[in-house]
Amino acid sequence: MTIESAKGAAFDIEVPVAVIGAGAAGLVAALAAHEAGAEVLVIERDPVPRGSTALSAGLIPAPGTRWQREAGLEDSPALFAADIMAKAKDEPDPALVARLANAVGPALEWLADRHGLPFSVITDFRYPGHSANRMHGLPSRSGEELVDRLARAVEEAGIPILCEAAVDTLYAEDGEIRGLGLVRPDGSRERVACRALVLACNGYGGNKALVARHVPDLSGALYFGHEGNQGDALLWGEALGAATRHLSGHQGHGSVAHPHGILITWATVTEGGFQVNAEGRRFSNESKGYSEQAAEVLRQPGGHVVTVFDARIAGIARQFEDFRKAQSAGAIVEAETIAELAARLHLPEDALAATLAEVEALKRDGGRDAFGRSFAGVPALTPPFRAVRVTGALFHTQGGLVVDDDAQVLTKSGAAIPNLFAAGGAACGVSGTGPGGYLSGNGLLAAVALGRIAGQAAGAMGVC
Repeated sequence: MTIESAKGAAFDIEVPVAVIGAGAAGLVAALAAHEAGAEVLVIERDPVPRGSTALSAGLIPAPGTRWQREAGLEDSPALFAADIMAKAKDEPDPALVARLANAVGPALEWLADRHGLPFSVITDFRYPGHSANRMHGLPSRSGEELVDRLARAVEEAGIPILCEAAVDTLYAEDGEIRGLGLVRPDGSRERVACRALVLACNGYGGNKALVARHVPDLSGALYFGHEGNQGDALLWGEALGAATRHLSGHQGHGSVAHPHGILITWATVTEGGFQVNAEGRRFSNESKGYSEQAAEVLRQPGGHVVTVFDARIAGIARQFEDFRKAQSAGAIVEAETIAELAARLHLPEDALAATLAEVEALKRDGGRDAFGRSFAGVPALTPPFRAVRVTGALFHTQGGLVVDDDAQVLTKSGAAIPNLFAAGGAACGVSGTGPGGYLSGNGLLAAVALGRIAGQAAGAMGVC
């Protein structure tokens, strides 16, 4: 990834707004810039738009939406912002938190009204740290559907997506971006001039050297994000003198089916399930969140554990396409008794039975265990039982380039780089410095809300 002088550079084409990356952040930015009146070109290295969005559950947290009101749910941007700050121990920039909390609901309603995305709010379970049911998703509850529908909206708007084009060079002059250079699979090169550039090429989760430097606890973990997330935006930004923040921040996940590599919804835990290691014993407070649980899981023998739940919870989990895929792949084990479950999973029967008895006693008594998990109000598990062997994984990084209220990239001195914007994982998000600060949905919050903000600002610059 290089920065070269634009002086004397000959460009093949010119576009008012260029967007690098066709995940949720880039596609939303493109739609917003187009609506602002600018011509837009989206550049994507893959054959089709996918990105890390397609690997996620596609759930976007948003407060005060019409879907919440229709479901009788009370929520507000202020409450959402407070939840974000509490989870991240007040580390994020409060102004950015407030900006995203206020912007994401209108962004979802805009996508529904203008582009036909049929969102609904999940009402039958709540992720840890959220004080209201505010997760919104499409019918399949999958990131694949989210990115597919966004890509379709971009195409229907007449916005070109240039696929199989890897940007490796930015051209700058007098502190501004003048254009970019890309390479095709056959090795041919093109230069594209632009008035405004949106970096929506995510973080550095696919760059092993950067992960080892900034997130050493997960340097050897399964990477469940897009391999193309090599830190391009971060490296370009640093070369331009941009400020960075919270580079150790990341989202892990302690619930990826092993060895199938399929995401298992955390509802399997929050609705009353628990995790045990190879000894049949619990090892942590699973209710803290799935992000911090990744490292806990990886510390166990073999780097994998078993999540135990029941048929009722499986019924809730089946609303997610990933869970249905896991069932079809044989990842979900079913058993009428704990003895049968232990045998099928090669766990010590006595230890597993004792663990279940302890958990159920805590549920009856409303107690808190030695790890700090409260079981008050948590439903009991009843036969038939279900279980899935899982491992921990790194999903995506949360630190990145520092941006202002318009998603414009800032230098170390606090000045804005005049026509450079960042959204999604390319920008510093709202999760603080470690895995524990990640509140469920923070990644797509930054992609959708900051993507729209970046697109609006870049679009206005593109028509000037």
